[in-house]
Amino acid sequence: MTLSDFLLFALPAIFLTGLSKGGFGGALGGIAVPLLALAISPKQAAAVMLPILCLADVVGLKAYVGHWDKANLKVMMPGALIGIALGSLTFGMLDERMIGLMMGAIAVGFVLLGLVTNNEKPRPLQRGRGTLLSSIAGFTSFVAHAGGPPIMMHLLPQQLDKLRYVATINLFFLMTNAIKLIPYAALGQFSRENLLLSLTLAPVVPFGVWAGLWLHKRIDHKLFYRIARVGMLLAGLQLIWKSL
Repeated sequence: MTLSDFLLFALPAIFLTGLSKGGFGGALGGIAVPLLALAISPKQAAAVMLPILCLADVVGLKAYVGHWDKANLKVMMPGALIGIALGSLTFGMLDERMIGLMMGAIAVGFVLLGLVTNNEKPRPLQRGRGTLLSSIAGFTSFVAHAGGPPIMMHLLPQQLDKLRYVATINLFFLMTNAIKLIPYAALGQFSRENLLLSLTLAPVVPFGVWAGLWLHKRIDHKLFYRIARVGMLLAGLQLIWKSL
């Protein structure tokens, strides 16, 4: 594949990652890795994307410092550590396609169930459910950077203020992705070629983040959650398509 063909897939993937981190709390980020995997192998796509995700986390978090939900993070981070540990121990032993298919089906099912039930009342924080979903997010995030749907399944029913929602999910993935750097490096995923690709694509990240911040300030609460659910649906469908 030529460089122009690679950039045809890579540039939209990186821009969407920044856009998602900047204003939509990861709702669109699940599309990025499958899109990049159309140009390079899935494992290489995951390795190239991790430094990009870390950069997007840092740039995107600046506008949300101090607005995150501490109660949710106390429930979510232990689960993430469990999931990352499981992902590290089972690296290379699992069928990535099956994991992607399972997570895509869960994401699509969650959105469709929400349309059927049409429950507009916010649900309180459920600690056990939150830790379980965060564990799944940590695991799938380690394997394929597909941790968004489980976290959205945990946070969306609470109907947090959109600022608090985005701040919480951004800080969660900033810490999760930072932790993932250690086992990724130990497993030899950061080759010179992969790091050079990450460095080449990094300048696109701020533009996506700024676009996300611009949209975040101009979209009302209900429309925001509708966009988030559409983003989750698209991410789920993309995971299913990629897996099949």
